[in-house]
Amino acid sequence: MGEVPGELRYTAEHEWVREEGGEVCIGITDFAQNALTEVVWVELPEIGTTVEVMESFASVESVKSVSEIYAPMAGVISEVNESLEDSPEKINEDPYGSGWICKIRIEGEMEFEGLLDSSEYSDLIGD
Repeated sequence: MGEVPGELRYTAEHEWVREEGGEVCIGITDFAQNALTEVVWVELPEIGTTVEVMESFASVESVKSVSEIYAPMAGVISEVNESLEDSPEKINEDPYGSGWICKIRIEGEMEFEGLLDSSEYSDLIGD
């Protein structure tokens, strides 16, 4: 059903989260990009925007549909993957690498409660 790296955390809405020293890097999972098929456009959030947990802050458009991207943690958008504006297909080609969407600087303690580990996410997607 798709690759599920063990070092990442996941949401039930198919975002992945990687801790990077006070920030989290976020993207959509291999399962999600497969379901979307060919990604043709990405709406990135604005740097400096404050997001709340599970708030929609970006979207990914494919030839099939538009999907909202939800913040897995509260914080401030610190970086966006601007290369996706010209090459949205990176999400299909490398969802856990060059297809990342943004980074959020966490204000306060990093809360992984409510996020799934790789085995829980694998169970969710029926892998």
